[in-house]
Amino acid sequence: MVASRGGYVPASRSQAIRDKQANPRVYRVWTPQLGKGSAIRRAIDYATFYVLATWRMLRLPRQDVIISLTTPPYITLAAFLHRLLHPRTRIIQWNMDSFPEGIEYTGALRPNSLPSRIMGRINRFMFRRLDRLVCLDEAMVTLCRKYESADRPLPAVVIPNWEKLSTYPANQTVAPWPAAKQLGLKEFVVLYSGNAGYGHQFDTVLAAADVLRNEPVTFLFVGGGKRWPEIEKQRQSLGLDNVVFHEYVPKEQTASVMSTAACALITLRDDALGINSPSKLHANLAMGLPILYVGPETSNVDAAIQKYRCGFSLRHGDRDGLVQAIRTLLNDPQLREQYRVAARAAFESAYCDERSLAAFDRIIDPTPAANTQPTGAAAAPETNDAPCHTTHAAGDGT
Repeated sequence: MVASRGGYVPASRSQAIRDKQANPRVYRVWTPQLGKGSAIRRAIDYATFYVLATWRMLRLPRQDVIISLTTPPYITLAAFLHRLLHPRTRIIQWNMDSFPEGIEYTGALRPNSLPSRIMGRINRFMFRRLDRLVCLDEAMVTLCRKYESADRPLPAVVIPNWEKLSTYPANQTVAPWPAAKQLGLKEFVVLYSGNAGYGHQFDTVLAAADVLRNEPVTFLFVGGGKRWPEIEKQRQSLGLDNVVFHEYVPKEQTASVMSTAACALITLRDDALGINSPSKLHANLAMGLPILYVGPETSNVDAAIQKYRCGFSLRHGDRDGLVQAIRTLLNDPQLREQYRVAARAAFESAYCDERSLAAFDRIIDPTPAANTQPTGAAAAPETNDAPCHTTHAAGDGT
């Protein structure tokens, strides 16, 4: 694995020793680790990683398969340079970010601008030469297909992100969340947990909270993000005492927070379809929370609800539909329990590590013995590629 020394937690000396002894072996290239405080700092980190990761990839012996991530953008080009030296190497791009679309929808880049067109040309070059593209949902596949050639359909497969099954064992006993009593939560808690960023929208949610202000319902937001001040401003403007905020909690408290909720809330902006694939879905399903989704159809969340019947999928602007969904769950414990069971079943069959990692195994080593009949939403199609022996990934220059 080729990676940087940066990340959420810098690598320690003991980690460096373990990397050298690991299987697969981890090569951490040097970067200045200037952080994400400004575009210039991030660009310097990325540029350093591009150069040193490419140099490392060129010095590696022939790899059977290279799995490339999408941070920093277009690091897959380093894999193509490796393949210039070793033509039999197969390249798989694990697509978690879509460029230039992911920059355009934030407003940082104008659609059809010169940088946008250059990024599009790079996509066409890469996607027409990949052995496999792994996307997080069908909407992302659809978005990427505009870069495929007419005579060679993009070889894409959907493998959802996941949570570890061991982190969320069935019927686990969860300690009460210490902050629950202090927050004065009502009988029925609608939980939004995690990042509220550019890809999310809350107008319909707050409009529903306004209608439900005199009912035993609390909208609990735990986390942070770019939209946080905007949500707080709207809450104050509407005088919504039933909307409560709490900062991020340590990972070990996540299950306790979710245990206070009757259902989970997930939103997605219409123009983020195919760009964002809300990963908070997986932990919510693991905890057996019915899902309230407000966003476009065909997203990963909408697909889970439609397939597993574990909640309600609604569109932006449908305030009354969201109010009715919450009232239905509030007043029908039997249906709520039915959705809880369905949510947990969805997690175990499609959104845990045992399912998604098995799907990766099938595309990394597509021999008949490895490529058994797929199970669940993470299934990969059969392929006739040659067997592989080792895998290395390039990515993450932050």
